[in-house]
Amino acid sequence: MSLWSLVSHMPPEHFSGLFGEFPRDLRSLLADWLENQPWEFITGADSFCTSAAGALLSAMVEKLRCLAGGNEQQRQVLQHISNLENAYRRDPLRLVATVKGILEGERAALLKRDRQLPLSFHRRQEELKFGLDLQRLQHRVGEIQVLQEQWKQMGDGTRACRQTKLQESQLKTDGKLQGNDLPALLLEAVKELEGAKLQVLKRLHIWKRQQQLAGNGAVFEENLAPLQKRCENLVDIYFQLQQQVVAVGGELGSDLLSRLLERLNSVLSALVESSFLVEKQPPQVLKTQTKFQASVRFLLGARLLQASAKPYVVKADMVTEKQARELALGGYGTPLSESTGEIVHNTVALEINSTSATSCATFKNMLLKKIKRCERKGSESVTEEKCAVLFSTDVTLGPGHLPFHLQALSLPIVVIVHGNQDNNAKATVLWDNAFSELERVPFVVAERVPWEKMCETLNLRFMAEVQTSKGLLPEHYFFLAQKIFNNSSASPEDFHNRSVSWAQFNKEILPGRGFTFWQWFDGVLDLTKRCLKSYWSDRLIIGFISKQYVSKLLGQKPDGTFLLRFSDSEIGGITIAHVIRGKDGSIQVENIQPFSAKDLHIRSLGDRIRDLAQLRNLYPDKPKDQAFGSHYNKEQMGKDGRGYVSTAIKMTVESERDQKLPPQESPQVGLPPGPANMYSLPGPPPEQPMDNLCQVLAPDMW
Repeated sequence: MSLWSLVSHMPPEHFSGLFGEFPRDLRSLLADWLENQPWEFITGADSFCTSAAGALLSAMVEKLRCLAGGNEQQRQVLQHISNLENAYRRDPLRLVATVKGILEGERAALLKRDRQLPLSFHRRQEELKFGLDLQRLQHRVGEIQVLQEQWKQMGDGTRACRQTKLQESQLKTDGKLQGNDLPALLLEAVKELEGAKLQVLKRLHIWKRQQQLAGNGAVFEENLAPLQKRCENLVDIYFQLQQQVVAVGGELGSDLLSRLLERLNSVLSALVESSFLVEKQPPQVLKTQTKFQASVRFLLGARLLQASAKPYVVKADMVTEKQARELALGGYGTPLSESTGEIVHNTVALEINSTSATSCATFKNMLLKKIKRCERKGSESVTEEKCAVLFSTDVTLGPGHLPFHLQALSLPIVVIVHGNQDNNAKATVLWDNAFSELERVPFVVAERVPWEKMCETLNLRFMAEVQTSKGLLPEHYFFLAQKIFNNSSASPEDFHNRSVSWAQFNKEILPGRGFTFWQWFDGVLDLTKRCLKSYWSDRLIIGFISKQYVSKLLGQKPDGTFLLRFSDSEIGGITIAHVIRGKDGSIQVENIQPFSAKDLHIRSLGDRIRDLAQLRNLYPDKPKDQAFGSHYNKEQMGKDGRGYVSTAIKMTVESERDQKLPPQESPQVGLPPGPANMYSLPGPPPEQPMDNLCQVLAPDMW
């Protein structure tokens, strides 16, 4: 989605004074091409910025020439080209400032209207910045190459003089040199390389965080090829700069030479160690004696791994949270002393695929044979205990055969020994995935989080588990808040600034029940996934609504009006609430005994609704055959292929025999609609685009 596609429909008065010498119709012609150039990151007036600005002007003119070839307004486009060249050819940096002002003004108007920018904008900005920084580094390497040739042609006296001035300048400015001296350029290039390295490391951290959020159902762009390319580009520049530093080392002085080489080697070490990561995570709820898979990838392996007589081997070990924390604080450079569990088939060769230029180790048949539990804190249960798989290998890299010990830690894992522990283990994983920080000490996570964040997490999980595009609605969140906070009298606004604790989520038993909030919600997930996906996706199920509020909704509705809600008292049940008329003529609301997944596998929800003649209209007023007709199964009539007369299971309820209601085809009772309320399903589905993740991933995560 381009910025222009959003702001072009906004009223012109939002952009008064924005389009002057760069007219609005030219902005429209260039549309998203303009947004895909790094205008905002050309911030100086040095030779690189001037060159980059000139290149952008030339590219803009070329783009317009292409548009003129197939544009009805050819004359106007050609006039734009002439105006651009006349206005900016001598000062292309002025064009950069002009376009930068326009884009900033458009974003400000969009922020004022929507309060946030789509996540894709932040990602594109980050990519543009890194691309320009890489060009700047390559430009710097070229400058150094030219000056190296000039340096070689200088006499010994001239070089000695410059070296003395350099050392004096270093003492005064702590190495912050200016000008075109070769040592100054080398220092600046190393500084820029360190900055680019930080960008790459941040993107790798973001990739890992997104991978973790994907465990809860978030959209995840798992392609590592762009990040591998970034790492390889920086490593190439590292080797170029290292050669340039060594080539003039004698002229730099031993102190400056050693510091430059130390900083360069630090960049290489950080890139190498960070580019060894878990590409496919092991299951985060792991049952002993069960096979599982995982894979690790070394982004720089194809570029740096040296031929070895024996293949490089990656080993997988189980570690406790304490061990993971110690490894992290030690920079993942210390070999593991003891594994906390026994993993079978835990060594695999690190292989290079020459076709895809990737280096991976794929574990296909691992099995956790046993686990050694550690001491737990307070009331912590075994399903709150977090472990991880540590992948490690020893390699030699580059022409210098540098030795590296590489380690990569998996996402947190909860180990279980029985299936009945699965539900609580999933709660631990869900909480950790949702609320851990971008860079944290393993596996620290908040004990209390904003309710708004919990709603987003539950919605992501629901949509991913059920595999539906129809997420939870505000009224669903309201009911869930009433349930988890045990407050049925509060208004929706009362919950906006509330926070929810881990104990409320999955330790404290709900009042009057024998289960926690998460155990109940997970039961709803399982039932909907197994039996109710199509009904939910068609918005036929309100689901998350209390029995008391159902009575209010249906209290003024005609006889036979019904709705579907998830059971409050049972895990994994759905019930039908419907309006009947009592013997005294009064309106009553009855709730049919909840159906479990087992019940719905015997006879589907749609067929059960068809069986009950007293159910006429789905709330608020949709005839049931119109609402559920596509969900009815075809009834078999007559004899089957073997000559047997067909039989069928039909559902009845006691009230049906008592009421003697007329058949469904009878005229419906017409009553004026009740007052507007917050439930009006079925209604238009809420959108769940990628950009909604802005609430989960902060803009600086791009």
